[in-house]
Amino acid sequence: MLELRNISFHQGDEIFLDDVSLLMERGELNILLGPTLSGKTTLMRIMAGLDKPNSGELLFDGVSVLGMPVQKRNVAMVYQQFINYPSLTVFENIASPLRVARVEQNQIGIQVAEVAELLQLTQMLDRMPDTLSGGQQQRVALARALVKKADLVLLDEPLANLDYKLREELRAELPALFAAMGAVLVYATTEPTEALVLGGNTVCLHEGRVEQFGPTLDLYRTPTGLRSAKIFSDPPLNSVEVECVAGQFIYAKSRQPLGIKIEQIPDGSYTLAVRPHHLSRKKEAGNEIEVEGNVSVTELTGSETFVHFSMEDSPWVALLHDVQDFAVASTIKFYLKPQHLFLFDSHGVLVEWQSEINN
Repeated sequence: MLELRNISFHQGDEIFLDDVSLLMERGELNILLGPTLSGKTTLMRIMAGLDKPNSGELLFDGVSVLGMPVQKRNVAMVYQQFINYPSLTVFENIASPLRVARVEQNQIGIQVAEVAELLQLTQMLDRMPDTLSGGQQQRVALARALVKKADLVLLDEPLANLDYKLREELRAELPALFAAMGAVLVYATTEPTEALVLGGNTVCLHEGRVEQFGPTLDLYRTPTGLRSAKIFSDPPLNSVEVECVAGQFIYAKSRQPLGIKIEQIPDGSYTLAVRPHHLSRKKEAGNEIEVEGNVSVTELTGSETFVHFSMEDSPWVALLHDVQDFAVASTIKFYLKPQHLFLFDSHGVLVEWQSEINN
């Protein structure tokens, strides 16, 4: 178990991490999700012992490891830029941490063969890294981390530089590989889709602060704050400022009514938000919320269409699961089912209600 207690890290006036507290169990995959400069790599470096926080505690299985040298920690790390020894064969690259640990020669062969089979590297063990593709080289780096049987495995955007097909293959394989390791697993990514594919638990990070931490699907379905919802939305979350007066909602800018009423919501300013794939061109149940805007651009991506439009002067996008085209500047209507609506108060906190939304 890895425990971070009130970890903060800064250099001069620049804050990289601010009061981070997390508890990560063995055998579970923990995903650090956030945009570039949100603190993911800094947090991993502190976990690995490469950097020391300005304040806070770092404990592994209940024992403080902040003063422990990196060499004495059983940690494996895989970076976005795969790192292999160019003068060693694939076999020797994978075996290198076992040799450092002085594992017996016959056991080295057995353990390398096992992990090579898992990562489909068996036929490449005699080859040199520069004869491999990028995806194969990243597999070698992953194999070296796995064969070490580390207590803590850190993966810093390990698939970011691979082509689409290889990323999809490895994303599908990694959860099964991780499940049997019994280590604390931490995986950093900027992509919400990747977090959803991998599952496990997710930490939503924003400017060095933990916005939310818990089971990945729970965070996606019920973000507790506007920042968490934005971090976990790709394409970007649609939002617009609204006001509530006696349960009736109006747009803050145009003062036009939304056509919805939530009686138990206090008067005040709110942010209404919805994910792009929850906007539909069809009105089905009869109680959908209608939104209207002017088209700015239409992107056709094979079987999907991204429609960018202006709604109350806010940029919105709809993700349609078919191919459609709309003229620039044309007015278009979309429909939103009430259960897909997020409502956040003026502090960015999710607002919950018990009854149905009434049109």
